[in-house]
Amino acid sequence: MTDCARIAGVGVDTRHWIGGERIASSGRFPVFSPIDGEPLAEVSAGSGREADAAVRAAGEAFPRWAALGPAGRRPILEQLANGILARIDELSAVETRDNGSLLIGNRKNVMARCAHNVAFFAELACRMEGEVIAGDTVDNHVRYEPSGVAALITPWNAPLMLSTWKVGPALAAGNTVVLKPPEWAPLTCSMLADVAAEAGLPAGVLNVLQGTGGEAGAALAAHPDLARISFTGSVPTARRIGRSAAESLIPVSFELGGKSPFIVFADADLDAAARTIARQYVNAGQVCLAGTRILVEAKAAEPLLAKVRAETGTLPVGDPRDLATRIGPLIHPRQHERVRGYVERALAHGARVLFGGGPHPFGDLYYQPTLLEGAAPGDEIFDEEVFGPVLTWNTFGDEDEAVTLANATRYGLAAMVYTGDPARAERIAAAVVAGTVWVNCYFVRDLAAPFGGAGISGIGREGGRWSFDFFCDVKNVAVRRGSFGAGQGGGQSRG
Repeated sequence: MTDCARIAGVGVDTRHWIGGERIASSGRFPVFSPIDGEPLAEVSAGSGREADAAVRAAGEAFPRWAALGPAGRRPILEQLANGILARIDELSAVETRDNGSLLIGNRKNVMARCAHNVAFFAELACRMEGEVIAGDTVDNHVRYEPSGVAALITPWNAPLMLSTWKVGPALAAGNTVVLKPPEWAPLTCSMLADVAAEAGLPAGVLNVLQGTGGEAGAALAAHPDLARISFTGSVPTARRIGRSAAESLIPVSFELGGKSPFIVFADADLDAAARTIARQYVNAGQVCLAGTRILVEAKAAEPLLAKVRAETGTLPVGDPRDLATRIGPLIHPRQHERVRGYVERALAHGARVLFGGGPHPFGDLYYQPTLLEGAAPGDEIFDEEVFGPVLTWNTFGDEDEAVTLANATRYGLAAMVYTGDPARAERIAAAVVAGTVWVNCYFVRDLAAPFGGAGISGIGREGGRWSFDFFCDVKNVAVRRGSFGAGQGGGQSRG
């Protein structure tokens, strides 16, 4: 049994990274490629022992890392970002093999975004000057100070990108980190530890704890010495993490998926809307932000459906390593069975297939791009996140009905609105319950903007200064005006 796996020609260490060292566990868990079911690696399975060691290592490294200040941390984090950029091809190949995501997307967009996630927050931290709020008799100096050890728990659909989305601001804020990768796709997060070491990140500042959610993840979330927990994943897991965090009053940030409405009015550019609807199937629909409930103004339904059908037919299903492929496999047999179950129950409940509706013959974990009509609020397929290439189709008569349908689930992560009327766009965006509303576009993410969900789609916001609101202890220093004499006491302080 080896501690290094060879994935797509790239060596990947399968041990934990704790306190600047590779640490093996006696127990291991297997990782398989969803592309063909081939075994990829046997990865160290952490327990409470390794979780405690990782938190202790992070705690020991925290004072020195925090003391560097934003300017001292920035060059190290920029080296980390550069290291990711230098290994885009290797990281892309491993991630595609590990979780079945599209190689073309990883090469062209995802891995560069991983680097940007780190560099952006390293630079922003240097600009987070302490805001001064003038009171009647005092000046209030706002400081952003590191909070301590942050536990970051990430999902399998974009493991490295979503890890760096958390690692970047957490480290830039001066915290130290224990990163828990997803058990179904842990390999690029392990590679991140090597890149960090090469960049000169001090030992213990970034720790990578491998293992299952039920053991390593649960032990990490329950550790009393954490200062923050940031989690992206499912609602049931978030509830368990929330209960653990509550024992020690640890602040949490949750991003928990969605059942987002995609609203199309008759005055919209229907060609553009159809192209974007077809994009919801990319990556086999395993995207939390996807607009999975298509809500169409009735008088535009027939022409839009024809266009959606045609656009979807242009998306090649196949091996994600093929640069022409746009729809690859689902991540795991359990996920494939989950998607099948949702569709079968929907059909038994009266839904009708507009296209797709079953497994795809390309491979065991492939599922056809599917569009169902006849579901209504209260039906499982309308209300619950499938996380696969399955969309529902409903029509509406006016704006009020569109908003009612859009807000008819407990989720509120995102929404898409296609219309040619700017006043209507403003009305609908204001009325829809969602953390992000895209108008005549989709999946445009600016790191300076807030991101998060309403309802059961999450707690809190990250992005821009909102990330520092979470990962920092925000302190107010109230200084009595004039108490130091003329020309004293008025300077700003940097967090």
